[in-house]
Amino acid sequence: MVPASVILQQLREKAPADHVTAAWVISQIDKQSFGLIMLALAILAATPGISIIGGLLLLMVASQMVIGFQAPRFPTWIAIRPLPTRHLDAVMRRATPLLKRVEALIHPRRPASTQITKRAVGIIVVLLAVRLLLNPLPLSNVVPALLIAVIAIAYFEEDGLILILAMLAAAAVLIVDLWGGWLFIQARLS
Repeated sequence: MVPASVILQQLREKAPADHVTAAWVISQIDKQSFGLIMLALAILAATPGISIIGGLLLLMVASQMVIGFQAPRFPTWIAIRPLPTRHLDAVMRRATPLLKRVEALIHPRRPASTQITKRAVGIIVVLLAVRLLLNPLPLSNVVPALLIAVIAIAYFEEDGLILILAMLAAAAVLIVDLWGGWLFIQARLS
């Protein structure tokens, strides 16, 4: 198992000088692509103003996990869209030290990288992405996006313990949201 920080450093070193594409990134990270792509999209989904784009892409990637794809697939127009390498490099320079600190806490233990785990992670991320997209309140995207980020890192690093805890926290958030929605509907109907 190669840590995410090491993979990011390798991507920085291998990146073409002018631009990269999502297809190139996925081809470089192969088996661990779902976790790393979900982490990147969770960060995007936590960003106000563009969280809808991140949420839609998370929904697509998580659905592919549930279906059983081996790696994420994006529509061609997304997969080959060039992103300047300097932007990717700037993000990776900032993300790598943070990931190294997180990896001190999240590391391989109780590996859980089976197809069942992959599908369970996909289902939880689909539900969190739907919640992220449907809740209209300002900054309501932050909690599900952070939970998806923790789930993605734990899945990527094969930390079964943190993965279970993050999925339980996600389930609690979803239950609280459903309960709040139910109370709102009841109040409107009375």
